[in-house]
Amino acid sequence: MPDFLGYSFMQQALVAALLVGIAAPLVGVFLVQRRMSLIGDGMGHVALAGVAIGLLTNTQPVLTALAAAVVAAVAIELIRLRGRTSGDIALAVMFYGGIALGVVLISQSSASSPANLTAYLFGAILTTSSSDLVIFAGLAVVVLAVTLTLRTRLFAVANDEEYARATGMPVTALNLTLAILTAVTVVVSMRVVGLLLISALMILPNATAQILGRSFRTALAWAVVVGVLSSVLGVIGSYYAGTPSGGSIVLLAIAAYLVVAVLAAVRDRLAAARHRRAERHDHEHGPECGHEAIPHDDHVDYLHDGHRHAPHEGHYDEHATSAGGPS
Repeated sequence: MPDFLGYSFMQQALVAALLVGIAAPLVGVFLVQRRMSLIGDGMGHVALAGVAIGLLTNTQPVLTALAAAVVAAVAIELIRLRGRTSGDIALAVMFYGGIALGVVLISQSSASSPANLTAYLFGAILTTSSSDLVIFAGLAVVVLAVTLTLRTRLFAVANDEEYARATGMPVTALNLTLAILTAVTVVVSMRVVGLLLISALMILPNATAQILGRSFRTALAWAVVVGVLSSVLGVIGSYYAGTPSGGSIVLLAIAAYLVVAVLAAVRDRLAAARHRRAERHDHEHGPECGHEAIPHDDHVDYLHDGHRHAPHEGHYDEHATSAGGPS
């Protein structure tokens, strides 16, 4: 058994990381569809103000952060809905107002310290307590249940809000639900990933999954897999390296994205090399054309003048051959 499993704080941190790795990508996929990838950052800034209120009043910071983030989520969505200001401006107000209020209030709290503040901003595996874990688990279950139950409706609204409204969907209620789910996810993640980095764990696994998945369902599954692996391995890595868990998790998520993106680019280049369209070809290939027919995957190539040609939607694709003949 690995030595880190013998410590209760690591057991709690790993459970919290598992919860975060599942919840963050599930919510993030809809934010990506709505082109609101940075809203998690805004929620994190406001949640910092909630943490500061908790420290200042000797209240559970998780609960005050949750209350502040939910209020901000609802306010931002209502402002966007009524069109009094653009979503970008509302998001900027939330960014700067939240972090400014948090910094001012924390400076007045005797319970705060630079190390404590860093733990909230960037995550720290030592800060996940048993009471926090109970709250995180309950919130994560809510996020998971609501997201899976409403996933088709949330996707429809995120993909085309006007069409969803025309079909009779409760678009406003669904948008508010997504905003609140985002706020809850930020609070669930703040001990492990940190308030300033949680948005990355919402977005990066989904960016990776879009390369790997061929449908919304498979992409969502891949996003959760990448999120869980990044979170759990990041916590383990931060234990051995002595680094903030949030930074370790996000760096792993970035590495996963870069590796998948590079491999996908190499795969596409190789596929293009094997599947080139012939520039000019006047001969009609078929069973009676007199050229050698060569089975190739789910179709037939015809060997002609050292080339393999395959009929394809009104033209011919040229497939590579080896030096000694057809490949």
